[in-house]
Amino acid sequence: MLQTVAVEGYRSLRSLVVPLAQLTVVTGANGSGKSNLYRVLRLLAATADGGAVRALAAEGGIASVLWAGPERAADDEDLSGSVRTRPVAVRIGLGGDDLGYAVDFGLPVPDSTSMFQRDPEIKEEVVWAGPVLRPAALLSRRAGSAVMTREDGRWLDTGRRLARQDSLLAEVSDIESAPEVLRVRNRVRGWRFYDSFRTDAGAPARRAQPGTFTPVVADDGADLASALQTLRELGHAEELDAAVAGAFPGSRLEVVDQDGLFRVRLRQSGLLRPLDAAELSDGTLRFLLWTAALLTPRPPELFVLNEPETSLHPDLLPPLAEMVASAAVRAQVVVVTHSAALRGLLAAATEGADVADLHLVKENGETRVDGQGMLDRPLWRWPSR
Repeated sequence: MLQTVAVEGYRSLRSLVVPLAQLTVVTGANGSGKSNLYRVLRLLAATADGGAVRALAAEGGIASVLWAGPERAADDEDLSGSVRTRPVAVRIGLGGDDLGYAVDFGLPVPDSTSMFQRDPEIKEEVVWAGPVLRPAALLSRRAGSAVMTREDGRWLDTGRRLARQDSLLAEVSDIESAPEVLRVRNRVRGWRFYDSFRTDAGAPARRAQPGTFTPVVADDGADLASALQTLRELGHAEELDAAVAGAFPGSRLEVVDQDGLFRVRLRQSGLLRPLDAAELSDGTLRFLLWTAALLTPRPPELFVLNEPETSLHPDLLPPLAEMVASAAVRAQVVVVTHSAALRGLLAAATEGADVADLHLVKENGETRVDGQGMLDRPLWRWPSR
């Protein structure tokens, strides 16, 4: 299980280490840094796919995402903090039960012949055993462009060389002497993010789509009908019907096949015909999308849900919370939410379970976990350049 996520130097996250539980609920006011923490998880996933440098470049380059305040935290008496003495860096990492990983992005070496000066370089990258980095626990690392692995206490050069934008996770999974790199990569690549379900008039979920076996609904919801039908055929019809009836009493969900094109319809009490997906309200369609996502027969190791309450009527929050709580039994779940009501419902639905309730606040421009003192902060160490 993922125990810790750490970040340093990214936007408002000057230095943040957050503990994660089986279910982690992240709340906070607008501008407190919730979206930045969500982006960090996205950035970790992009690193495993070789897309982290591209993702940072899309945000304007490393200079645009750097923490803009002083190197050290400002105190109440001196809001200017201190001048920078260390190299500029954006560092992100994770600590799990068995393995940990960290990557350090820095400014590129000036090159007057290149137009890619906004691309960050990967300065340091390591994989270790256990949740916290210790010198004796290091398993794999990059030394400049060289990929090194540890065997019987000695560092061995694998012969593999990486470009400054290449990640260990994306490029080194085929080296037999570094199986831990493959394990971290596969784990992070398996994370599932949902933050962009479309419910507008032109949303693909409102139109008939080719029907195909779909155990995991797409992040835009285009294959909603196929995902719901897959749930039924894999033996989850009772759970699906209960979720729909709990949200829309007296209603029944249908998936129809029109020459290989699947459509979603909802039969509601008092109506003489079912409503097609094109006729459903944004909130109703969005709830069905969340139903397909959270009841998936193939849960990931980690679900990351960004503002799942968006467009939902308050009456739909209790059944949504029940589905999130159920998903948290089968997978680790992180929920980033504005809704105090959803936060309370999740607490009630998971009473006695492993839950972390993280409320983010911003002080002097810096995001912090409310109430987290130095002794409460999870132990974390960064690799040195």
